[in-house]
Amino acid sequence: MDIKKMVKMALACADISEAELARRLGTSASALNQRVMRGSLGPRDLADIAAAIGAEFVCLFRFPDGTEV
Repeated sequence: MDIKKMVKMALACADISEAELARRLGTSASALNQRVMRGSLGPRDLADIAAAIGAEFVCLFRFPDGTEV
């Protein structure tokens, strides 16, 4: 799943608009929209978004033997 779709789905689940998310993150709606559309959000950005919408962002590698990195 791409970043754009992931963020849009998370906002829908949280029932929060992109404009409200931008306000919570201390940025403009247009600046946030540009970053989402370009897919230029890294793991730290996604963790910040998760915190702003009351969720948890988990990013890891999971191997067949159960090892997680």
